[in-house]
Amino acid sequence: SAQIADLQQKLLDADNGDRAKQRWDSIATILEAKCALKYLLGELVSSKVQESKLQSGLQQSQASCSDVQKMLMEERNHIAELEAEFQNQILVQEQQHQEKVNYNSWK
Repeated sequence: SAQIADLQQKLLDADNGDRAKQRWDSIATILEAKCALKYLLGELVSSKVQESKLQSGLQQSQASCSDVQKMLMEERNHIAELEAEFQNQILVQEQQHQEKVNYNSWK
């Protein structure tokens, strides 16, 4: 039944496409041509507006992505600094422990 519904939809789409082509092919007068041209120009303007909105959205998304990447790099650098500090503290603790062990072994 799903395949039948799919085929029926394809037939409807093909039929609508044929109707649209027939409409354009059947333009016979200047008035019909003017109406068709007016419709096409309206569609062009609509498409340009939509393209502009999408382009603006893309630019905003790119700027947002750039900000997130910058924040990520800052956080990575911060983590690296914390890790280096932690490693340094471990080294200091190990040295202090070793000094205590050495001091107690001399006693």
